[in-house]
Amino acid sequence: MTPTDWRLTARFALGVMGWSPESFWAATPGDLRLACEGRFPVAGDVAASRDDLAELMRRFPDQIS
Repeated sequence: MTPTDWRLTARFALGVMGWSPESFWAATPGDLRLACEGRFPVAGDVAASRDDLAELMRRFPDQIS
């Protein structure tokens, strides 16, 4: 288990998620994880289609040095 960077975690919860300090400190790490997954879908939850992949490849082509 890695140590948690609480300063970064608090910045995310308060700044990005819009939580109050009271909500942040009352929440468990699991609460924060579920809230993040609800707001930002986890990659494994939604499979990309072939069209999605083609669009990403078009927008972000491999850089050859």
